[in-house]
Amino acid sequence: MRPEALPSHLGREVALSGWVEVDQARIDAFAHATGDHQFIHVDPERALSGPFGTTIAHGFLTLSLLAGEFMSRGGSPEIEGARLVVNYGLNRVRFITPVRAGARLRNRAVLQAAEPGAGFVQITVANTVEIEGEAKPACTAESVFRVYL
Repeated sequence: MRPEALPSHLGREVALSGWVEVDQARIDAFAHATGDHQFIHVDPERALSGPFGTTIAHGFLTLSLLAGEFMSRGGSPEIEGARLVVNYGLNRVRFITPVRAGARLRNRAVLQAAEPGAGFVQITVANTVEIEGEAKPACTAESVFRVYL
């Protein structure tokens, strides 16, 4: 969409990503990268007797998909003329439903704010990370981006 059209899209869905599988290999790689090897994430046998009955993705793994996988699969708004889009931060992050290994996720993005700056537009997007087949989302988070024009 054109930058000047952003205000007319406030409160509206502006993107829906494709589905992304969160398999055990991805969970293990995230554990390796972050050093978070808690058994509920990386030990399928021990996790069977845990509160979720299987391994689950790290909440921050789910959140990190907003910056990569979901963006590359159409899960964030595309702004015409953007030279560069940078992550400026997050607001109000919540991990609502555990993501079991093998689950598929997608992001639904609603534009919350668009504020002009010097050579950029700062946008705030309300993200709802949905789990295929689940009534409640995995995560909700407001992402703040600077879109340099």
